[in-house]
Amino acid sequence: MLRKKNRAFDEMREVTIIPDFMKYAEGSCLIKSGDTKVICTASVENKVPPFLKDKRQGWITAEYSMLPRSTQTRMPRDSSKGKINGRAQEIQRLIGRTLRTVANFSDFPDITLLIDCDVISADGGTRTASITGAYVAAHLAFLSLLKQNRIEKMPFYDSVAAISIGIVNNEILLDLDYSEDSNAELDFNFIMTGSGKLIEIQGCAEKTPIDFELINKFGDIAKKAVLQLTEIQQNIINSY
Repeated sequence: MLRKKNRAFDEMREVTIIPDFMKYAEGSCLIKSGDTKVICTASVENKVPPFLKDKRQGWITAEYSMLPRSTQTRMPRDSSKGKINGRAQEIQRLIGRTLRTVANFSDFPDITLLIDCDVISADGGTRTASITGAYVAAHLAFLSLLKQNRIEKMPFYDSVAAISIGIVNNEILLDLDYSEDSNAELDFNFIMTGSGKLIEIQGCAEKTPIDFELINKFGDIAKKAVLQLTEIQQNIINSY
């Protein structure tokens, strides 16, 4: 099938990460993946949740939201509904969970890193872009703590990035935009480390069950994309 900008089936949208996008955050970036744009910030708080009290460990948590006009029609704010949107709650848990997977908590004792991912333009893949950008923001925040001698070494021992892949009109497509995602027969998200290890797979069959061989094929294509995203992340980080 013909894709926008004549993308190949295994080709990502153009990805750009602009660091230090927010003036006051310890770490921040704007990640752009095609027409999807997410502001990711990492804020440092000198305390941890009660269950970590006196354990000399740190914590990473996240929040995710979409601005009212990040979509084609206005979305009401969570504050106007009096509760967090169920989808947003699931995504923010995913972001925090994946970042914690590659961090040594003992390397930033009694510190919480608060990640905020705010979607300003949504065209599919907002959760995968948020994860990829959140890692950069969090890494930059840890670098800030290192420069201030508040921690002794980088808590991250690996990086994290994510990509979507699915089947649309019986064709495998990588990095689905909204028009593709809304018509997908299968839609999966692969969250992986920069060293190529799998953290999490999210997805389901919309119409018919699938064979495990197809998931393996998805994984091979997704792994190549994550390695590309890792290179983009590292180019930003290495400039500091």
